[in-house]
Amino acid sequence: MAEAVPTCIVAEDEVLLRDALVAQLRGAWPELRVVAECEDGASALDALAEHRPDVAFLDIRMPGLTGLDVAAAAAEASPHTQIVFVTAYDQYAIDAFERGAIDYLLKPVAPDRLASTVQRLQARASRQDAAALAGLLERFGRSLPRAESAPPALTWLTASAGRETRLILVDEVAYFRADNKYTTVVTAEGEALLRTPLRELLGMLDGETFKQIHRSTIVNLKAVAGITRDDSGRGTVRLKHRPETLTVSAPFMALFRHM
Repeated sequence: MAEAVPTCIVAEDEVLLRDALVAQLRGAWPELRVVAECEDGASALDALAEHRPDVAFLDIRMPGLTGLDVAAAAAEASPHTQIVFVTAYDQYAIDAFERGAIDYLLKPVAPDRLASTVQRLQARASRQDAAALAGLLERFGRSLPRAESAPPALTWLTASAGRETRLILVDEVAYFRADNKYTTVVTAEGEALLRTPLRELLGMLDGETFKQIHRSTIVNLKAVAGITRDDSGRGTVRLKHRPETLTVSAPFMALFRHM
């Protein structure tokens, strides 16, 4: 019987860095098949649930869901996937990764460091140290600081409703919904169109208040009345001041385990 081909996903929001890592992996581990190249945390989470790869290379800083968010959800979405963080963190964080026996790659990725990581992954097969990963996420997951270069979170939005231009307070938004290249802003009073793609908007919002629940939906947690899970693993969000409900795709439900 033929041996199974190892698989991985690569999640990195900067395309040049993502392409470079994929190319390096092909040289360091020719048998490894890259089944998905992801530009943000949401697509990485979907790829984990769809492919259940042997390994996931996750950039820690990505728009919306961070690599740490994706790793936390991976325990449910793809429990056998080994996690490798790709990071530009300082030595303090690197020391924590090493004590937790979690694989990491420091940017820019050095060929000898990648080779060492590949050897450890091959030797460990699918035996991720779940306790070590959980401990690391407990320590860093909810306290990940905003990048120094990141602008302050949005306070106001300028959106269009027909011929009218509206100034909308971000706290009044119930949810955002992808609308082709634009984004629909939904408040208790109605809808308006924002000329900013959902993925770009993710990096501008307060990540503690606004959570992505689907590839096409970001919800304001302050506007949520309740969340229920069905037998398929998907969830439904009820809103305080809107009659419609919102679907939480199954991979994203893992992010709400502690709510």
